[in-house]
Parts: sequence; C-alpha cells; structure tokens
Amino acid sequence: MSRLNRTDRPYDIVLFGATGFVGTLTARYLAAHAPDGLRWAIAGRSERRLQELREQLPGGEKAGVLRADVTDPASLRELAEQARVVATTVGPYVTYGEDLVAACADTGADYLDLTGEPEFVDLTYVRHDARARETGARLVHACGFDSVPHDLGAYFTVRQLPEGVPLRVDGFVTADATFSGGTFASALNQFSRLRPMLAAERDRRRHEPRLVGRRAAAPTGAPRFAKEVGAWALPLPTIDPQIVHRSAKALERYGPDFRYRHYAAVRHLPVAVGGAAAMGALVAAAQLPPARRWLSDRLKPGDGPGPEKRAKSWFTVRFVGEGGGRRVFTEVAGGDPGYDETAKMFAESALSLAFDDLPPTSGQVTTAVAMGDALTERLRRAGITFRVAASR
Repeated sequence: MSRLNRTDRPYDIVLFGATGFVGTLTARYLAAHAPDGLRWAIAGRSERRLQELREQLPGGEKAGVLRADVTDPASLRELAEQARVVATTVGPYVTYGEDLVAACADTGADYLDLTGEPEFVDLTYVRHDARARETGARLVHACGFDSVPHDLGAYFTVRQLPEGVPLRVDGFVTADATFSGGTFASALNQFSRLRPMLAAERDRRRHEPRLVGRRAAAPTGAPRFAKEVGAWALPLPTIDPQIVHRSAKALERYGPDFRYRHYAAVRHLPVAVGGAAAMGALVAAAQLPPARRWLSDRLKPGDGPGPEKRAKSWFTVRFVGEGGGRRVFTEVAGGDPGYDETAKMFAESALSLAFDDLPPTSGQVTTAVAMGDALTERLRRAGITFRVAASR
C-alpha cells in the first residue's frame, strides 16, 4: 500500500451534497461538533445555496465553499484533490456517484457515502478498488443507517464471543420512522434495476479473491417466529447483510466459519404479512415505468420528515450470537434512524477517517474493517447505544 501524503491538502473533510436534506443535517452536525482545528468545506452545484447554508451554520464562517457538479468530472477531481476525506450524500449513487469514487481513488482521498445500492458498491469495487489500493484511498460505502448499526453491531457481537470457533449471528431490526423523498427515489431506482444488480454481483465474484481457509456467509433466512426476540422475523432485502459478510471475510476475528442473517422483527403476524405484501407490490410496481413515475411523484427528493416527527422516531437492532458454547444478546439503539442518526453516523465516520488512529487499510472497505472500535466508541459518546443485553 502506498498512501499519498495528504496533510497539505486544504481541507480535512469536504461534504458534497451539503444542501440536500441529509446533507444539511450532516453539515449542522459537523458545525456543532467540529473539533478544534477542523478544516472543512461544504460542496455542491449551487454556490448561492451553499452560501445560504453556511450563514445558517454555527461557526459557519469557518467552513469553506466549493462548487462541484456530478455532470462535470473535472470539478469532482478538483474537489477530491483538495480533501483528505470526501463525504457525499448525492444519490442515487448508481446514477450520480461513480465519477466521484473514481476521482477519490485516483487522487488518494478517502471516500464515504450513504448508499444502500448493492449494484453501485459492486461496480465501484470492480472498477476502482485496485486503483484505491495503489494510492491508499479508503472507499467506505453505506455509512448511515445502511449499514453502520448492523455492521458495527455484528462486529460488537462477535467480540463478545470466543475466538477461533464457528460463529452464528442473527440481526433483528425494529424502527419507528419515516423516510425522505431522496431515500424513496433511491429505493425505487434500485428495485427497478434487478437484472443489472445481479449482473454486477456476478462480475464482482469473478474479480474478488476467494476466501482461503475460512468460510463466511450471509444467506437469506426464511420467515419465522423468532422465540429469541419474541417477534416474527422477516428477511430484509437490504445491503446490510452483504456489508456484514464482507467484514467477516476481511477480519479473522469472525472465526473460521461465520454466518449472518438479517431480519425485520415484527410483533404481530397481520402486520408482518401486510408488510411483506407491500414490499412485494413496491418491487413489482418499480418494474413498470408508468407505475414508477407515479410513485416517484408521491414523494419528491428534498422532502423529508420535520423535526417533531424525527424527535419521536427510533430504532433498535437486536443481535443473537452463538459460538463455542456461548450465547450472547446485544443491542444497538438510537433515535431517528433515517436522518438525525444517519447524519451523526456519517459525520462521525468522516471524523474518524480524518483523525483517529486506525488500522492500515485501503481500497473498498467496510466501516467495521476501516474504523471498527474507533467508530463504535465515537458513536457511543454521541448517544448511540451498544450494549450486551444478556449472555450465557
């Protein structure tokens, strides 16, 4: 690994897409929690909106303003050359994200995003992982609710279990929250691209080194009543188990034979059945352009829940881990998962990459691999719970 010397770059962190819904929340969090001496900037395509945002931020005069546009690769490279860490909220990433990944990989800037799009993550691995390893750039995807609580939660659970033995971990998600227009648009786009997503997954498997001497898997579990959490468990079609799987492949602490399954936990059977039916209907509608356009018009990008709604929102992820004759129950919990806590996770991930003493990694890596213990501790100090609920 050859890490470029980036200490003389003008900014420690550049937040791209700062004027969007989650971008603005992240900018406010960074402004309120910036350590002394942080050199940071907000970036986007409208300088006027960026200036307006800076005026609203506490201590905003300390933040730089950079103009860059996803349709102008030269502007993205210029942005990457000025930053030690680039954090972007601009999605759908499969449509708008790759040129910025390429710029960061080529210039050695660390890259963070909020994607929940498996196709995008697989494409960037195939096209940019090798170059990022050459320059020392760390490409870290899914640094919000997708997939920090699940990736770090599984990592936290594994660390409570014996070493060197087969391990089994199941994650059960419950939440009370709403989502923004940008998140809805990204999900619709992903559901409409099932064939390209599968093609990208197959291409990644052809390029990715095989795991030797160990096994790691994240199979789709069957719907069931999970006595261990007292709820119906429905397999979640999200990127989270894939991220956990990649962490397990990269870290020997997950043991010689690791398996992770990922579920939504629903207390009542009618709600579980209705939720599964609604998800199936949404995926089916996303395949039809007229239906997809109609759904897109229901919630526009830039729309999102207000402060009062977000203040009442919450999430809990319960993990059940087993191995070496030990069983442990752990929990990761926090407030509004889609926005306030996502902005917190995203900002703390950027600060961790910029300032923490981390393991030497490069290329496409997960939050657990790149920042594991350091980011877990940051999030604990910021109010997100990581705890052992019970063990035996």
